[in-house]
Amino acid sequence: QVQLVESGGGLVQAWGSLRLSCAASGSRFSGYAMAWYRQAPGKQREFVAQITSSGSTLYTDSVKGRFTISRVNAKNAVYLQMNSLKPEDTAVYYCNAVDARTSFQSWGQGTQVTVSS
Repeated sequence: QVQLVESGGGLVQAWGSLRLSCAASGSRFSGYAMAWYRQAPGKQREFVAQITSSGSTLYTDSVKGRFTISRVNAKNAVYLQMNSLKPEDTAVYYCNAVDARTSFQSWGQGTQVTVSS
């Protein structure tokens, strides 16, 4: 099992940028598929972006061209660069890890992102 800690959230004006970080503990980080999810008030948690152990990426349509997910295995870290932020991006953002061998999932505690119009 891996422990995840997110950071980098905050308040930003529309069209601004933020970079979220997720630090993972434990070994075998390179064997995990990493993802970001978000949950806005009153809504269900939704998928935002994923990066596999091989570096393949996937994004939900609403963030394509604006968000970039990346990982640095040597630092046990995954990042989400968010540009051209919109008020509808306001949510708590969660880091997610899936063990490719066991499919066991781990979640971080979340970091708040608020985009003002």
